[in-house]
Amino acid sequence: MNREEKSATIQEIAAQIEASEAIFAVDYRGISVSQAADLRSRLREADTSFRVVKNRLTKLAADKAGEERLGELLQGPTALAFVRGDTAQAAKAISTFNKEHAVLTYKGGFMEETALDADGFKAIALLPTRDVLNGQLAGVVASPLTGLVRGLGSLISGLALQLGQIAEKGLVTGESPAAPSAGPVAEEASEESAEEPKAEAETADEAENAEAPAEDEARNTSEQDSNEEEG
Repeated sequence: MNREEKSATIQEIAAQIEASEAIFAVDYRGISVSQAADLRSRLREADTSFRVVKNRLTKLAADKAGEERLGELLQGPTALAFVRGDTAQAAKAISTFNKEHAVLTYKGGFMEETALDADGFKAIALLPTRDVLNGQLAGVVASPLTGLVRGLGSLISGLALQLGQIAEKGLVTGESPAAPSAGPVAEEASEESAEEPKAEAETADEAENAEAPAEDEARNTSEQDSNEEEG
């Protein structure tokens, strides 16, 4: 590898370090080409690349990227998993692969600011993947809404059923109620109201007729007294 190729490799590894949310270092001795291809395929689903590196060039790349922790892991044959996506899914893929083939030895790693030893790596591998967590979260959020929709649907269905039963009994027709017809009592009250002015008129006439004779009598008496005085 000439100087230009080494420089390009250092730039490439430094860019991978800077873009990674987590980095896992493993001793890859004993892994076959087909097994490495299988592991790369599994890690690709977690947006993770698996790369066998040269320790000296990787140290230079780590220094260039400002990641001093990585240099401590570069002892002996080393392969790095650069995780850009789901860290739990990547750790789970490596753990599952190693249970099947037992060819990898975890050397160490880190996730953002947190250093991960062997126990920390196993703990990360036991976590649910991001897709599973998103599905659980969606289920928790949708559960109350689903219950509300079902409740409203049952309420509306029950109301419609009750209205249908009431309509069948003729209690609901959609028409305004008819005004009550005038009965005998109303007719009698009307007749009495019509007769009241008539009665009042008759009473007034009688009073006037009674006053007329009295006035005539008074007038005759006055005339008689006047004649007597003259005589």
